[in-house]
Order: sequence, then C-alpha cells, then structure tokens
Amino acid sequence: MANGSDDGAVNSAAALLQAALEHHRAGRLPEAEPLYRQVLAVDPGHARALHLLGFLAYQSGLNERAIELIGKAIEQNPAEAACHSDLGLALQAEGRLDEAAAAYGRALALDPELAQAHYNLGNALQEMGRLGAAISCYERALGLSPDYAEAHCNLGIALRKQGKLAEALPCFGRALALKWDYPGAHCNLGNVLLDQGRLEAALAAYRRALAFDPNHVPAHTALLLSLSYHPATSIETLVAEHRNFDARHARRLLPVPVSHANDRSPDRRLRIGYVSPDFRAHSVAWFLEPVLRAHDRAAVELFCYAELAQPDSVTEMLQPLADRWRMTFGRSDAAVAAQIRADAIDILVDLAGHTAGNRLLVFARKPAPVQASWLGYPATTGLSAIDYRLVDAVTDPPGTADPQANEQLVRLPGGFLCYRPARDLRAPVPPPCLTGQAVTFGSFNNPAKLCEATLDAWAALLRRLPEARLLLKGKPFCDETTRALMLARFAEHGIAPERIELVGWLANPAEHMMLYDRIDIALDPFPYNGTTTTCEALSMGVPVVSLRGDRHAGRVGASLLGQVGLPELVAGSVEDYLAIAAGLAADPQSLAALRSSLRARMLSSPLCDVSGFTRRLEATYRSLWQAWCAAQ
Repeated sequence: MANGSDDGAVNSAAALLQAALEHHRAGRLPEAEPLYRQVLAVDPGHARALHLLGFLAYQSGLNERAIELIGKAIEQNPAEAACHSDLGLALQAEGRLDEAAAAYGRALALDPELAQAHYNLGNALQEMGRLGAAISCYERALGLSPDYAEAHCNLGIALRKQGKLAEALPCFGRALALKWDYPGAHCNLGNVLLDQGRLEAALAAYRRALAFDPNHVPAHTALLLSLSYHPATSIETLVAEHRNFDARHARRLLPVPVSHANDRSPDRRLRIGYVSPDFRAHSVAWFLEPVLRAHDRAAVELFCYAELAQPDSVTEMLQPLADRWRMTFGRSDAAVAAQIRADAIDILVDLAGHTAGNRLLVFARKPAPVQASWLGYPATTGLSAIDYRLVDAVTDPPGTADPQANEQLVRLPGGFLCYRPARDLRAPVPPPCLTGQAVTFGSFNNPAKLCEATLDAWAALLRRLPEARLLLKGKPFCDETTRALMLARFAEHGIAPERIELVGWLANPAEHMMLYDRIDIALDPFPYNGTTTTCEALSMGVPVVSLRGDRHAGRVGASLLGQVGLPELVAGSVEDYLAIAAGLAADPQSLAALRSSLRARMLSSPLCDVSGFTRRLEATYRSLWQAWCAAQ
C-alpha cells in the first residue's frame, strides 16, 4: 500500500511538472507557477521544480526570490550545470556581477560545452568592462552553437565598445540573418551606423526595431536622440515623437491618483535627487561636479542615484559630494522608484533624457512630488510625469520655445549650466597659423552630429580658403572604415583627403586638451551644437564659431558664447557662419590677441561663476517646491 502511494505521488509530480513546463515554454507564466508549487507540495526537495520556479521568478523580475529558489535546487542537485548558469542570471540582474561570473564559471566547470553559460559569462564580463574576455566567451559560445543569434549580437556590442565598428557590423548582420525579427540586433546595428555618421541608415534600423517590437525602449530612445541630429526633423515632428514615447511606454505607469507624503513646509531643507548614468568620466559629470561642490548643505540634502555598471575614478571623486549615494544598476524601475519614495525626495532631477542608460521609466512612476529634467538632453523628454525643464532664455526663447516642450520651461537667469575648467590646464598657446602654416579649423564633436548640412558648410569653408585644413576628433575615428567613410564624404564635396586629419580617442585627458593647441578656430556643428567641446575650446583659448538654430540643441552655442561675451561669433545663417570663420582666419594677429585673453575672459564670465549659478539653481528649486506646497 505504501509503495503504491509513493508511486502515485511520483506520477502526480511528474504529470504536474510536465503540465507546468508546457505552460512555461509557451510563455504562460501565471499558469505555470501554481503547478510548480503543487509539485513542491508533493515533493519539497524536487530540484527540477525548484530550479524552474526560480527561473520563472527571474523572468518575472523577482530576482531575490529566484536566487533563493535556484540556490535550493543546487543544494538538492549541485551537479546540474544549467542551475548554476541560471543562478548567475538572477545574480547579474541584481547587479552582483562578481557572484554571477562565479556562478557561470561553476556551470562551465560542470559542462564546458554549455553554450548558454559561455554567453551568459560574456554578458557579465562585458558589464564589468572586461571586453576582451567577453569577446572570447561569445566566440566560444558561437563555436558550440553557430546559430546563436544573441551571441552574434552581443559580440557586436562588445566590439563596438572597443571601437572596432567594422568588425561589429557583420555580427549584427549574422544575428539578423538568423533572426530577422530580432529588435535588439536592429537597434544595436543602428548604434554602429550612427557612430559612423550614417544617420539615415541608423534611423531606418531603429524604426525596424520598433516595427518588430513597439515596446523596445532602447530603440525608441535612440530614435529620438538621432532625430535631434537630423536637420530635416521639424520641431513639430520632434515634439510629437517624444510625446509618442510617453504614450507608448510611460504614461500608463503614472499612479492615479498621484500622492506624496512629503513634509509640505515651504522653507525647510530640501531633499534633491539627481538621477544619471553619467556619474563617471563623461561630459555631464564635468558640469555637475562643481554644482555638487557648491550646493549649500544647509539648504539642500543631496541624493545621487547612479546607474553605473562600471564606476571609475570620477565616480570616486563625485561620491563624497552627495549626502546619500544609491547605486541603481541592475535594479528594476519599480524598485528604484520605491527607493526614491522611501528617501522622501522632494525634487527629482533627470540628467540624461533620452540618452543611453537613462531611467526615465522611474520618473514615469512619479516617485517625487516635483520632477525636472536638466543638463543631459537638448529637447523635451515628452513625459507627462516630468513637470519642468531647466533651460535659459537663449536656448529656449520665451514664447516661441514653450510649445516645443511637454514640460514647463523654467529659464535659469544667466545660463542653463556652468563650467569649471580643470585646474591643471596648460596655458593657451598662440594660434598655430602664426608659425606660417595654413589655418587649421577643428571640431572634437561626436561624429554622429556631423550631418550633411554641417559637412556642406565646412566643405564650402575649405573651398573658400584653399590652403586651410580641418582636424576632426572622435572615438569612432579609431576605426579605419569610419575614417574612410568620413574622408569619402568630404571627397564628394571636392575636398582632398590630405586636407582632413582624423584623430581617434585619446585615453589621456591631458593629451586630449593639448590637441586644441593644433587648431586655430573651432567649428560648432549644427543643428545639434556642441556643449563640452565648446567649453573646452574656449578654456584653451580657441574661439568657436556657432550657427544659431531654431531649437535648444541648435542654440547651446549661442548661450555659451553669449555668456563669455562673444556674441559676434554666433551666426544667423550659414553664409554668416562661413564669413565669421573666414574673417577670423584672415586676421592672425587679432586671432592671437583673442586667444591670449579668452581663458581669462571665460573664467570671469557667468559661465564659470559656479557659486552664483548654484545659488540661482537652488532659488529655482525653492520656488518650484513652494509652488507645489501652495498647490496642495
């Protein structure tokens, strides 16, 4: 009798497990979960059911629960390689990368032929910044399973991060040959094309990704940023596309009703939260660092929410400047939003917009009563949940610019940002043209900004001055194919390749800044101006010629040059732009005088008045907070 009962329990567990597996494989997770639990009710130590229930928890975003369940499965059956690999997935999703890599290593020690574990280990190593080791893992996975589309794609991502764009491109081609409806491969293909300056092809790739998966957030954010680079994108189209992002991804996350338990005292110390993936060696950090240092801690308490897989020396420098530092990498949007609510943040500030690594879907959940976007993105976020965007009267003129934003525009007096040059910069040198060589123009902007309109203008300038040269610097120029593409674009305009010098990424920041010694005049791209590059050039004594556009991205140059007292370098038309640049080139002595005085002029200008800017920013925060309190 007892044996018959035991056999029945085993048969019952087997039948339940099979039914659960059928639901699970079909993606019916709510139907699978109770069946796994029934198996465990019959046999609490059933390793397979523990493993699969844990994997289901991982798929549902319940990573801690997944770690617990898969850990119990491993206790029951420590020799099952797939269990260790799946444990690694849950650990990695929690941002516990070292533990994840160790779990994948245990899986491979048990089964060196497990392609999935090689792939997973590659992903963990890539997040840790160990790109060479990650590439080896992907290649091993593909050696075992050549039809592994995801491994082809992630190999391409790692090669792109190494600057090997020509090697990355065919990886995405192979992934798409195996799986044409793979949105991630289309999106990452678009990223490489954008790096190469192939804007139209990049936009097409992002749109294909969204056609296959309308909810693919990375493709949608990449599309929005790329549209900002395109001169043919009307303001109306740009605003509509950003609002479409809100409708598709964000608005449904807004709680109804929105409520916050923050102390409504209008004059108390405020809790300010800054959210960014760029608390690292990144241009956003150069503008934020002086503000964090200058904040009045009696007036504000600072929280930084850092979306960082790989903290660096800049992270170490920034971290002590915050009262509270929260690492958000690997945490779900809901979990980060809950943390912000628990921290009782009064004003939450987005520093990324639709750039890589943003956490806009945290903002969509409205975890703070007042939410604003500032600094890191030159257009509306489109989000209904973000109340304000911090700009200035030059980047966003009153009246005309307001319809371009989903948020309410708040214009900071004097300028929308401040900049403090590095303290150890070498003194500016005389313009190189004084030595008798031809005038050298230059731009160190991201090549993605160099649209055809910009290249048309620069080629026209080089035709006007037949002896002049152009020096361009950008990380993608480490790639030979990308260099050849850029030279070919200029050749189509009749500019010989020997007149164009292309410089790739320089690891040493001092070498990067010294490169400004080799150019006489900097050229600002349009319709998407530079920001960091303009400030760097001015700090090295190099004047910047900019074209004023019809939206924030195209008016940053006008704002920066106006703050340092050089409005005459801002053009109202392409012809004026060429005339200003040619006029500077024609008068080396005046150029030398400007160059010798420019850093001092900049340091004494509102652009570098860190204390004054921060006090104005804090006053703005206070007024936004008091407005919210009054409305309650």
